[in-house]
Amino acid sequence: MRKEIRITGIGGQGAITAGNILARAAVLYDNKEAVLTEGYSPYVVGGWSRADVIIQEEKIDFPVVSRLDVLVSMYQEGLDLNYRLIKSGGVALAEARLVSVGANLKNTEDRRVLLVPAAAEAERLGKKMVTNIVLLGSLEAVAPVVNIESLRRALVDRFPKAAELNMQAIASGYELGLKALKEQEGQVQIA
Repeated sequence: MRKEIRITGIGGQGAITAGNILARAAVLYDNKEAVLTEGYSPYVVGGWSRADVIIQEEKIDFPVVSRLDVLVSMYQEGLDLNYRLIKSGGVALAEARLVSVGANLKNTEDRRVLLVPAAAEAERLGKKMVTNIVLLGSLEAVAPVVNIESLRRALVDRFPKAAELNMQAIASGYELGLKALKEQEGQVQIA
C-alpha cells in the first residue's frame, strides 16, 4: 500500500534529515520502495524546507506526493498550506509550541491534527536539534509507515555518535504520539 508523507519545517529544523532517515529505514531495513523529494525556499536563512517521502511495497510509478497520509509540521505555515492535501483518514502531527490549530484546521471525521510537544521533549533530552527525531517517533506511534526497529537502525547508520540520544528521542516521541492519540480520543483527561 502506498504511503505519502510530507515533513515541513524552517531551514535548520531537520525536515529534510527526518525524511532521509524515514526513506532510508524503508529501503534498507523494511525492503520497501521509497522516493524522497526535497524542497527548499529561495531564502538563504529562515526559509521553508520540506521532505516528501513515498513508501510502498512495489515499484513506485508516480514519484510525486498528491494526497498525504501524514503531514508532519514544525512551523505554522507548513500546516496551514498543506492541511488541504491530507487525504481522508490522514493525520497531521504538529509541533505543539510552534504550531496552533485554528478554526479552519480543526479535526474532522476524516482528518486529525495532533499537537506533540516535541521541542520541549528535545530540550528535556538536552538537545533542541532532535525535535525532528522526536516527531519521527510520534509518526511511528500515530501512523506507522516503517518498522520502529528499522527507524532506529537507520538513525544509528546516519548518526552513530548520537545513537543513544536519538534512541531516547525516538522512544520519547513514540510515547508522546500515543499520549496525543489517547487525549484526542478522550481516553485521557488533559490536565
